[in-house]
Amino acid sequence: MNFMQFTEEQEMLREIAYDFARNEVRPLIKAYDRRAEFPQELLPKMAALGFLGVCIPMRYGGAGMDYVSLGILCEALEWADSSVRETIAVHVGLNGLPLFQWGNEAQKQKYLVPQSRGDKIACFGLTEPGAGSDVANLSTHARRAGDRYILNGEKMWITLADVADHFLIFAKTDPAARHRGISAFIVERGFSGVTTGTIHGKMGVRASNTGWIALQDAEVPAENRLGREGEGFKIAMSALDNARYTVAAGAVGVIKACLEESVQYANQRETFGQKIGEHQLVQQMIARMAQRRDAGELLVAKAGWLKNRGIRNTRETSMAKWYCTEAALASANDAVQIHGAYGYSDEYNVERYLRNAKSAVIYEGTTQIHELVQGAYALGYRQDKPLRCELPAYDRSYWQEEGEATLE
Repeated sequence: MNFMQFTEEQEMLREIAYDFARNEVRPLIKAYDRRAEFPQELLPKMAALGFLGVCIPMRYGGAGMDYVSLGILCEALEWADSSVRETIAVHVGLNGLPLFQWGNEAQKQKYLVPQSRGDKIACFGLTEPGAGSDVANLSTHARRAGDRYILNGEKMWITLADVADHFLIFAKTDPAARHRGISAFIVERGFSGVTTGTIHGKMGVRASNTGWIALQDAEVPAENRLGREGEGFKIAMSALDNARYTVAAGAVGVIKACLEESVQYANQRETFGQKIGEHQLVQQMIARMAQRRDAGELLVAKAGWLKNRGIRNTRETSMAKWYCTEAALASANDAVQIHGAYGYSDEYNVERYLRNAKSAVIYEGTTQIHELVQGAYALGYRQDKPLRCELPAYDRSYWQEEGEATLE
C-alpha cells in the first residue's frame, strides 16, 4: 500500500492550501502574533475555500473531501502558522466531526450545516482549571430540570472561546460515576448564563484566541444533549482522535517550514570563509529535520488512511501526535540554532515556530500521556472497544452526493 500517493483532488487541495498559507497567512501573521490578536479576517476566506467544512459531507454544508484531505490542509496551514491550523483542529476536528459522528439529524441541520459553511464558528469545552489530562476529574456539572439542563462550571484554555458561536461542553450528569457520568451538550453563545473571556500572555500561538467559558446556571435545551447521558467521555475521546490527527499533520508543516528556512539561511550565511551549510554539525541538524519530516509524513498518512477506511486509529493517531509534535519542537530548536542570534529575533519566522511548537507537546494530550498510552498498547494492557457511533468510513458518493466539492 502507498500512503503517500494522493488523488488528483487531494493534490488540488494541497496546492490551494499552500497558496493560501503563502499568500494570505504569511504576509500578515507576524503582525497578529506581535499584537496577540486573532486574524478574524481570514475566517471568511477560509470559508469561501471550503476549509471550514473540508471533510464534512456536502449535504451538511461541507466540501465533501476525505480525512486525508483534512491532514493535507492542516499541514499547509501550520507551515504558515500554528494559530491558523488550530482553528481547523477545533472547529472541524473537535466540534464538526463529533456532531457528524454522534449528532441526530436535527442537530446536524441546526448546527453542523452553518458551521461547515463558515456561517458559525464552533469550539470544544473539555479542559478546566483543575482538569486537563485527568478528564474524569472535571467539576462542571449538569442537572436535568424538565425539558432542559442547568449547567454550572468553568472551562479553561479553550481555543476560540471568545470567537465561537457554538460550544461543545462536557459536564457531569452523574458525578458518582466519574468518567461514565459525563455528558456532552451543544451550547450557544446566546444562552443565558454563558460568558467567555480571553487569556493573555501566552508564550506561543499568540494569534489564536484562547480563553475561558463560564457557565452560571446556564440553561441548555435537553434536545441539545449530544449522544446519550453518560456518553460524554466517549464523545470527547473520539473527538480527540480527530484533533490529534490535525495536530500531527500540522507539526509536519512546522518541520517542513523549519527545514526550508534553515536550508535557505545555511546557503546564504557565511562563517570562517564558507557557507554555514558546509559545516558538518549544521548538516547534521538539517539531516535530522529531513528525517523527522519523512517519518512524520508516513505516520500522519497511515492515520489518515485508516480513518478513510473507518478503522479505529486511536493508537496510530496517538503515535503520530506524540512523534510529530516532539519532532517539530526539536526541528524548531535546531532552526533557531542554525540562525544564531537572528533566530532569537522575530525578524525571522523560526523564533515563532519554536514558541508555537512548544504548545503542541502539551495540548491534545501531553507527550507523557501519549508515552503512557503507547506503553499500554505495546504491553497489551490497553485495547480499543467498539463505539456506538464510530466515525464513518469515507464514501465519496455519499460525501459529494449534492455535486462537486466547493473548493475553488
